[in-house]
Amino acid sequence: MEMRHRLGHRWAGLAVAAGLVLAPVAGAAAEITVVGEGRVMAVPDIATLRLGVRERAETAEAALEAAAQAMAGIMAQLREAGVGEAEMQTSDLSLHPLWRSGEDRDTMTLEGFEAGSALRVRMQDTAAIGEVLGAAVAAGANRFEGLQFGLSDPDALADEARRLAVQDALRKGALHAEAAGLTLGPVQSITEEGASLPRPQMMRSMDAAADAMPIAAGEMTVSARVTVVFAPAP
Repeated sequence: MEMRHRLGHRWAGLAVAAGLVLAPVAGAAAEITVVGEGRVMAVPDIATLRLGVRERAETAEAALEAAAQAMAGIMAQLREAGVGEAEMQTSDLSLHPLWRSGEDRDTMTLEGFEAGSALRVRMQDTAAIGEVLGAAVAAGANRFEGLQFGLSDPDALADEARRLAVQDALRKGALHAEAAGLTLGPVQSITEEGASLPRPQMMRSMDAAADAMPIAAGEMTVSARVTVVFAPAP
């Protein structure tokens, strides 16, 4: 106990000699660091369909011709349904042989060829998706490879989420200071931990339906997260 007492006096003497002033912990000013979050919900306003055709024939030429004719009919039907030229884009062309295994499994017999073509259709009228899909199926589409929903201006929604995140941080900072009996100082720094833009919602590959089907777009969430540091109160 005596040794500790002497060491305490020694450290105190060193602090005074060095000109240091050690404020009591209870009276020290403290930074306040909080994390704010902001979320914005939005109904998707764009959609992308990916559909197409597969056609089989004995020769490669015949399979390609059948696929080309079918796709031409589909595109014509989509134009009648109100889809513009700029909203349609060919996204895939394929041709491959069809083989059948022999009874001994060591021989293969060529049965024909399969040709395919896929079309990406971008739509701003999400309410017409079912109607457009039904029109494409009626025109001969037998492939449906996905439906994606998205937002035409996600950056504006991300900025709104950032504002909400900062407001949330300011609210939390004031709450923490009040609860701790402190005075909230000015904002010292704001660090964005990232704005989360929604990934397109996708319905995966499935066989095309014969009739128009109801489609529910739902909502998408854009979020942001920030860390705000408040300086000690003056």
